[in-house]
Amino acid sequence: MTPIAHSQTDEQPNLRDKVLAGDEIILEDNLFDNIFDEQPSNSSDSWLDDFTFSVSQQFYGQVNNHSVEPQPGFSFPREADMENNRLGINIRYQNGFAPGWLIQASAQSRAYWKHDYEFEANDKKIDDEYRINELFIQRSFDQHSIKFGRQTVVWGEAVGNSVLDVINHYEFRDFTIIDIEDARLNQWMIVWDYFGEASNWSSFINLYPEFNPETVRGSPFFFEPEFNITDYKRGGEILVEVGTQWRKSFDLSDISFMAAYLYENQLRYDAPASGIGDALAKKNDFLLLGFSANRAIGRLLLNFDLAFSHNVLADSFNFLGTTALSSPLDLKKDQIGTSFGFEWAVDNEQSLSLSIQAQKMLDEDEGLLPGQQLVNEGIFGSWLMRYSNVLLNSDLTVSSTLQGDLNGDSLLALFGVSYTINDNWAVGTQIISVNADRASPLVFFDEDVRVGLIITFSY
Repeated sequence: MTPIAHSQTDEQPNLRDKVLAGDEIILEDNLFDNIFDEQPSNSSDSWLDDFTFSVSQQFYGQVNNHSVEPQPGFSFPREADMENNRLGINIRYQNGFAPGWLIQASAQSRAYWKHDYEFEANDKKIDDEYRINELFIQRSFDQHSIKFGRQTVVWGEAVGNSVLDVINHYEFRDFTIIDIEDARLNQWMIVWDYFGEASNWSSFINLYPEFNPETVRGSPFFFEPEFNITDYKRGGEILVEVGTQWRKSFDLSDISFMAAYLYENQLRYDAPASGIGDALAKKNDFLLLGFSANRAIGRLLLNFDLAFSHNVLADSFNFLGTTALSSPLDLKKDQIGTSFGFEWAVDNEQSLSLSIQAQKMLDEDEGLLPGQQLVNEGIFGSWLMRYSNVLLNSDLTVSSTLQGDLNGDSLLALFGVSYTINDNWAVGTQIISVNADRASPLVFFDEDVRVGLIITFSY
């Protein structure tokens, strides 16, 4: 389910960000506007000029009264209900404070009011939380750039649906986040970039790998587990992830090769030996080899990703935002995956993109006992289509997102409209519809219709 929204590191040249056809047609990484996307200021009359503030009030609710039947003979009602009533504050600070130096930070806070599911889960009391998203310092010199701090590293060309986009972990809480770029969480990293005359290198060391956090009690994605789910207990264990990417640009295309040692973002859980208490979190490390390429043809940008993963867990429950206890199978296998699609700048105002992701376990029958089968059997994956149209002198944006799995078991559709009233105020609305059959984890949300309203003040 699918915005921190760059498909490469911030300094890395990308064909998507180059002019594609004459009249400065630029295909952006994210088809949806981000009010925080600004260039660093070299000087300012006031220290406040280096800050960007955004305050938003959000309302979301499931509006369709119906019932769901995930299994024959078992059904439960889905009643119309308010799910989100929350105030959000986002702050970003970006300052090129000296030649070759840049500091960037972003943080957010949320207050959950009456009728928000976080309010209900907090004994019907107003709840709040705070989080540092980005916090890094960058030093650039000659052909080198080094960044240290909390940041994001994204590989792959198929934006939002790439088999290579597995470095940062994710957090899904509810249907207000649809694009996977928005769900990425920053991690403590050192990133080194080298910009050569014909090719570039980018390498990272993740000093504190984190895992997908568990869903918040009360959220639509929360299901009461059999045992209490906890974070991974590191003790004195030191975990490190490393990776490197070589990228070469041609006249109308880019190619990249990459390799990394990583931990799977989703933890596995075993039942406690005593049968009561906390489930036991288990991590899994693996090796990733990848290749990506793009090609510009006029206003059309074709993209392709290929990933080979060595020793991934073969029977993981691969639905972001939920957690399942480990099955009796505890096999590690190699996996091959690909993502491909296009981004098309229809004109100066309209953009359309489509991507398909497909993955398959190699030698999937090896190690299985008679009668056993994998959760991810055969070819599995998803497709993602986006459309955006900017109208009324860029004040009005109409967008839509469609996402489904390759087997046709689910379809998530989003339609959004945002309007900029003036330099400070904006308002937006969204409609989200979910359809799924019993073969999909989304079956619990079948026929759900959600309507949302967001009012934003930014400065």
